[in-house]
Amino acid sequence: MRYELWLALRFLFAKRRERFISLVAALAVGGVALGVAALIVVLAVMTGFDHDLTEKLVSVNAHLVVEGPQGVVPSDTILRDISAADHVVGVTPFVAGQAILRTTEKAFGVLVRGVDLERDRRASRLTESVVLGRMPQDEDECLIGTEMSLSLGAKVGDELTLLSPADGKEHELRISGLFRSGMYEYDVNLVAVPLARAQQLYRLTDVVTGLAVRVDEMGHVPAVRDALEARLGPMLTVKTWIDLNPALFAALHVEKVVMFVILSLIVVVAALNIVAMLIMIVMEKTKDIGILRALGATPGGVARLFLLQGFTVGVIGIGLGLAGGLALAANLNPFAGWLEREFGISVFPPTVYYLDRIPAQVQGPDVAAVGGAALVLTLLAGTYAAVRAARLAPVDALRYE
Repeated sequence: MRYELWLALRFLFAKRRERFISLVAALAVGGVALGVAALIVVLAVMTGFDHDLTEKLVSVNAHLVVEGPQGVVPSDTILRDISAADHVVGVTPFVAGQAILRTTEKAFGVLVRGVDLERDRRASRLTESVVLGRMPQDEDECLIGTEMSLSLGAKVGDELTLLSPADGKEHELRISGLFRSGMYEYDVNLVAVPLARAQQLYRLTDVVTGLAVRVDEMGHVPAVRDALEARLGPMLTVKTWIDLNPALFAALHVEKVVMFVILSLIVVVAALNIVAMLIMIVMEKTKDIGILRALGATPGGVARLFLLQGFTVGVIGIGLGLAGGLALAANLNPFAGWLEREFGISVFPPTVYYLDRIPAQVQGPDVAAVGGAALVLTLLAGTYAAVRAARLAPVDALRYE
């Protein structure tokens, strides 16, 4: 073991009369660990939120939507052209709009989705989300979300009334099933009906709102969009799931970056504690530094001694922070459930965040970025004390000893 590392550990784990320095070192380790753990958890939640929100959006909608200025006529030619594109696994026409749902006690706006039952299985995951009953088969049936069912107190087989926004006529529908997408906004607002019934509701004849397209992998979406735009010509536009929600995903990206910067300030504060600790050690160990220099230690060796102290505090804090952050990120939902049961605190209300659980997805690049940033800050924190100790001349250090 080099003498610099041995002395660095000796200075950190001080004797009885110097325990204040050890206390400051412990606080610095705790600050680094807290900052790293907070960064890991927040980035995991932001990444998981982005991933889950994407999955929920494309489960009910699609990867791509083909639209026209006056709607789209779902001819066999267009459907074949889209289906023939590489990586396309399904295409289905749909009608989307708003309507008024009325019961004996209340009335409110809902989202109506007209689905082609034959094609929807390949282009949408709505069928996979059905938890009770079945998809609507007849024109007088509909599918609603579990949250809407709870809000209305309705069950499979009950009757609902939709008021058409096109002509104000009432459309009586019977609930054929309940679905649960996991996205609160859809589960509480969406009503799925057969495509023909939706066309009647909005007084459409052979026109639909658009064509929903699903691809085999999310990474192929941009390439498929470019290929479809070339195939279909300028009269039809092709939009991805990001194009349909640009503000939402831009806000998520900005929020993730901002949260990283803000929470990094915790590590900065911990780094300032390291600076204070090392300066106190330099002042306390002035005589020892002078003796080292008199015995032949180089300025570089003395500087390394104090840099190693900052590095040791940083590595211990980063290690504890990574372990704690990863453990907390893996158990966020049980922890949130405990807080809600014991203290009545709703950590992740679905009415605000749209999702029914706290998403957390730890990614290697995020962990590496957090650990690397914390390590750089702790190394920089030791620079001032190291330079000051290296410049200390032996004669000055031992003058009053």
